[in-house]
Amino acid sequence: MALLHNNRPVRIGKTKKNSCKWQSTAPQCLMAGELFWIKVKIRESDEMHFVNARGILTGSGGHYGMNIYRGCSHGCIYCDSRSRCYRFTHPFEDIEVKQNAPELLEKELRSKRRKCMIGTGSMSDPYMHCEEELRLTRKCLEIILQYGFGAAIQTKSDRILQDIDLLEKINRSAKCVVQITLTTYDDDLCRILEPNVCNTKRRIEVLEEMQKRGIPAVVWITPILPFINDTIDNITSILNECIRTGVKGIIDFGMGLTLREGDREYYYAALDKHFPGMKERYIKHYGNAYELPSPKAGELEALFQKTCRANGILSSPEECFRFMNDMPEKFPQMSIFDL
Repeated sequence: MALLHNNRPVRIGKTKKNSCKWQSTAPQCLMAGELFWIKVKIRESDEMHFVNARGILTGSGGHYGMNIYRGCSHGCIYCDSRSRCYRFTHPFEDIEVKQNAPELLEKELRSKRRKCMIGTGSMSDPYMHCEEELRLTRKCLEIILQYGFGAAIQTKSDRILQDIDLLEKINRSAKCVVQITLTTYDDDLCRILEPNVCNTKRRIEVLEEMQKRGIPAVVWITPILPFINDTIDNITSILNECIRTGVKGIIDFGMGLTLREGDREYYYAALDKHFPGMKERYIKHYGNAYELPSPKAGELEALFQKTCRANGILSSPEECFRFMNDMPEKFPQMSIFDL
């Protein structure tokens, strides 16, 4: 059966669970007494389906995390989120949309007495293509602002700029940290490694905008792919841009890559397509290892640490996460001695 949602073609299929309630983003169809769910195509190559999640926040105490979407349309060849250990029950590119995320978030934040940082983007980018249509990330940011919490957002996409007004307000009222991934300075290589998202130069422009607005930024310089982008020139160029745009910290988990079941197969298929003979080189050098450090890891790590120290940039994951998770007290409690 053909059907339009927001003037876009959709496909309809039966489901016994994860059914959607009637909402503008996921209309409910009743046919012969059965509930149907809707797959919407944002781009010709993208699909998404809608679920009502039971909860949205994970963690406790000092900071929480949330993922509004599950899966991703960026197509990064190295993505760890494809790993089978995360137990996806749908194709990775078929984005699971937690359509009730704003309602869940408001309910949870309303009940919390202590303000803290809310992070998003660790598993699935909050600014992938479907956000252009759904704006669930924006709705969640509005709620974070309304209840006086902070936000730490990780993305590769320049779509974050459509919410820069909210990010600036959150940073003024509490704290906002924007995290941008930069792995490859060369844009031709970037189009191979991260094909469905804006290139590195555009992400650097995002960092410039954050700097203009006084919004602190942290860069993820990971993963570094052995024999592909593990060069002095690449790392130096990225670090120079980090210095120029005034980033607060750079996260490096070692100059290398991790592979496990699920993402290994996808990565090796991409190597066969774009770098003939590279898969065999990996297998010969690393076997079936989980950690794949670059042969130049020591040299690259020394350059990274020296540059960060010289420019006052946080350079250990522990320092960066401590900064991102720390929620400042904008309004200190009054003491009786202040009366």
